Amino acid sequence: MNNISGTAQIFARDDIDTDLIIPAKYLTSADSAELAAHALEAIGGEKLKSAEDPIVIAGKNFGCGSSREHAVWALAGAGVKAVVADSFARIFFRNSVNFGLPTFTLEGAAGKFAEGDAIEIDVANSKIRNLTQKTEFDLTPLPEFLQKIVAAGGLLNQI
Repeated sequence: MNNISGTAQIFARDDIDTDLIIPAKYLTSADSAELAAHALEAIGGEKLKSAEDPIVIAGKNFGCGSSREHAVWALAGAGVKAVVADSFARIFFRNSVNFGLPTFTLEGAAGKFAEGDAIEIDVANSKIRNLTQKTEFDLTPLPEFLQKIVAAGGLLNQI
C-alpha cells in the first residue's frame, strides 16, 4: 500500500458510533456519494465537504454501535483517505478493511494534530507525519495481509 496524504479533520471525542457517522434515517441508500452528504453531520461533518483529502482523527472506540457497513461507505464517499483513532470497534475496523478504507491506531491521536494539519501516513513503516508541526509518530502496524486487502480496494476487489 502506498503512502497516504491529506489534511487532519479532528473529531476529538471518544465513542463516535455508527449512528453519528451516518444516522439511521439515511440507511435507505447504499450509494456512497449520497451517504457522504450526511457523514458525521451531527458533530461537524460538514467540514469534510470542504477539506482536501480529509483524514479523520478521533478518540477511542471509533465506529462502535451497530454493524452497518453504511458508516464506512459514508466516510469513503466523503473522500476520507484514512481514519486515525486511539482505538476502533472491531466490526467497524473489519468493515473498513473489507471496503478498503485504511484505519490506523494511534494513542492520543486527537491531541497530536490541529484542524487542517498536513498529514502523511507511511503505511509500510507504520509512521504518521504531521508535516505542519514537523512531528512523527509510530502507528500500530497493519498486518501485511490486511494491507493487501486495503490496497486492493477491499476484500471483494482482492478476490
